[in-house]
Amino acid sequence: MNDETMPRRKLFLSVALLWPIGLWLMGGSFLVIAPRASAQSFEETQQDFLRGHYDKVIETARKKVEDGDYGGDWRVLLVKALLTVGRYHEAHTNAVAALHEYYSATLEKHLLARETSLYENDTAAANRQLLEMRLLVERRSGRFDPEDIVPLGRVLLLLGVEPKLVLENCFRRAETMSPPQREGFLASGQLALDKHDYALAADAFRAGLKQFPDDPDMETGLAQAFEPSDREEMSGAIQAALAVNPHHVPSLLLLTDHLIDAEEYDQAEKKISIVLNVNPHNPEALAYRAVLAHLRNDSASEQKFREQALQFWKSNPRVDYIIGLKLAQKYRFAEGAAAQKRALAFDPTYLPAQRELAEDLLRLGQTDEGWKLVQQVHATDDYDVTTYNLITLHDQMVKYQTLTNADFIVHMTPLEAKLYGDSVLDLLGRAKATLCRKYGVELTQPTTVDIFPEQKDFAVRTFGLPGNPGYLGVCFGSVITANSPASQEPNPANWQDVLWHEFCHVVTLNATQNKMPRWLSEGISVYEERQAKPTWGARMDLANRAMILDGKLTPLGELSSAFLAPKNGRELQFAYYESSLVVEFLAQQYGFDALKAILQELRDGKEINEAITAHTAALGDITKQFAKFARVKAENLAPGVDVETPPPHKSETETAAWEESHPKNYFVRMDKAHKLMEEKKWSEAKPLLEALTNEYLGEHQSENPLWLLAATERHLNETNAEYATLQKFAERESDFADLELRLIELSQDRQDWPNAIKYSQRLLAINPLISAPYEALAKAGAATGANDVAIDANRKLLLLNPPDAAQVHFQLAQLLHERGGSEPEARRHVLQALEEAPRFRDAQRLLLQIEAVKEGSSL
Repeated sequence: MNDETMPRRKLFLSVALLWPIGLWLMGGSFLVIAPRASAQSFEETQQDFLRGHYDKVIETARKKVEDGDYGGDWRVLLVKALLTVGRYHEAHTNAVAALHEYYSATLEKHLLARETSLYENDTAAANRQLLEMRLLVERRSGRFDPEDIVPLGRVLLLLGVEPKLVLENCFRRAETMSPPQREGFLASGQLALDKHDYALAADAFRAGLKQFPDDPDMETGLAQAFEPSDREEMSGAIQAALAVNPHHVPSLLLLTDHLIDAEEYDQAEKKISIVLNVNPHNPEALAYRAVLAHLRNDSASEQKFREQALQFWKSNPRVDYIIGLKLAQKYRFAEGAAAQKRALAFDPTYLPAQRELAEDLLRLGQTDEGWKLVQQVHATDDYDVTTYNLITLHDQMVKYQTLTNADFIVHMTPLEAKLYGDSVLDLLGRAKATLCRKYGVELTQPTTVDIFPEQKDFAVRTFGLPGNPGYLGVCFGSVITANSPASQEPNPANWQDVLWHEFCHVVTLNATQNKMPRWLSEGISVYEERQAKPTWGARMDLANRAMILDGKLTPLGELSSAFLAPKNGRELQFAYYESSLVVEFLAQQYGFDALKAILQELRDGKEINEAITAHTAALGDITKQFAKFARVKAENLAPGVDVETPPPHKSETETAAWEESHPKNYFVRMDKAHKLMEEKKWSEAKPLLEALTNEYLGEHQSENPLWLLAATERHLNETNAEYATLQKFAERESDFADLELRLIELSQDRQDWPNAIKYSQRLLAINPLISAPYEALAKAGAATGANDVAIDANRKLLLLNPPDAAQVHFQLAQLLHERGGSEPEARRHVLQALEEAPRFRDAQRLLLQIEAVKEGSSL
């Protein structure tokens, strides 16, 4: 049992009471009493318990207890088995009896008596047991049997002793005893899981499995450690546990959790049924069943299952914690926060609910209340990794600048806010005007947008933990978090595209009150990227074409699971693209109004497949129609061009034979072009690349033959041809910084100032944190008389600490002087130029001119 599920009383947490215990732990001295020998039959029965033969264990243990056999802790094993199958009253009766038997003062027996008292709805008795344990710890002054070391640690955690002290002096010590204690590894791993220290948890359970192979509890602990980072490893560990014990409740509950994430609700119900066959009253299984009822919009069943979950322990905070956690993971943050508040009404000290409520509030945009609660949790538990990360992030975010208007609250670092904060507000404003009108949505509160220059800060704000590097942005409904270009060097994505995508989530999540499957939410956002600009969003390319033609389309009913545990980045990208293609198909085949009607049905609580069929056709027909639509689109990507993928893993001879039999193959010819370029045979590469650009131009960035052709023309000194090629390429790209940089360079060489401005602005949409676009805008603005453009560019260039700051200050002063009306600012900048370069003659002359204007105005 997770100790954090137990209510704690302030009475037992005073510093004065804990101080001697803490000192003793830091000393770390134990008087170890030799373990009692246990009969083989007891060990065999323990193995039966691990393998799920609970009825057999109960029968055997009860008989041993009745026979007065004290060769093992039969009464303890009996209580654990009875708790597992939900026979709570019998468990309590036996737990109380255990306290009066031989060697009755063991802490484990007191812990079981406390736990079973809770399932008797007797909180007072549970608290009396905690007092008994505290007194027992003080009386024994460190004299405990080896088997009591782990229970001692659990007691000390209940009493509020520092978790790291308990970990090192109890749980770790149990791991290193001879022989090592199984419970030590389990307790170390569970404590790390409770504190979100997943790496430490994985280490503990791996070490435990080396000592105790095929242990289902260890395997499930390892699965939990992998849950946030590697769903494939998690699934493997769950299957390993269930192979040993098909009725292993923790594994089945974790699998249920995973299936709910994947929106495989029918399968989740089946796993819950298996758990309830073991224990008809399991509170976690019934809590998950309440979650599923909520997702079905069945409030009556939800209430019934919640009441059943609380039947035996009416103030169990974990029930509402699980309900709230899963609803929040479905982006139902308001409902999730309400559930956490119910949990805290049962037990105000219950840390998991406090943590989750804090994150829910932050995701709802209630940041003042959310950050305050984070600080309270951290003050109580400074080991918890999530709250520590959030506290550290908060210390950074208080330095951020806030940009606001009637519709948005944007938090950025001061530098980034000055460089492109106005552009962020402008882009978001255009997205709101376009998408809210299109979907008929009226937002009732401003949208908060947090933009982070460090990926780890984005991950902590978004997920509570660093990691998840594949995400550019996340939307929670009325809160958006995004990585800034600074976090994506050297190849940042188009930040305008990212924010358009995320704001589309704001619209659709509000349209459905967050009641939409992930695939539809992502599909609409990617679809709307393409609608905004053809160069934005995922599109058909050779990789997507191959996935479709190879039969890799995921059925509509399983699309959300494709986002959960993809085998690689390619599969995840295809999940985004396929989802957007489904939306495109529905909009084209059945009309955009049908898509809006589906969103309305979801808002009203209808299940997604029902909502689709209500406004389109039977799901089987839709699936067939979409597969045909996708296939036709894939086949039309490069008609008449041999784009068959060369077979992998072939010998050199086999590869050469395949290439010889496919002389017109796109990949073969691209490979040949690359080799010619590596050999600097530019004249031979050019006609090959020209032929390729006449056939297919759908690949991204440097994989596109247009980029290779432009490079070849550059080496042949055919700069006019290169310029034309790159301009053609720019019509197909939105986030290729090298392309924009080269176009800026070529347009400036030709004094093609309109294009210099155009490509500089395109580069700013990719990376507004480098000097090149501002330098080009400053030159182009000055050359064309667009003084305001040049002034703004020079101001921003100065923020980036240019190497020739004196020249930039001078240019800015000159532009301000020529514009008029800004003489104080012009004077300040010319003085700064002279401060950098005192002999700067042009700056000296400009200062005299400015002073003359000042004197003339004073006369």
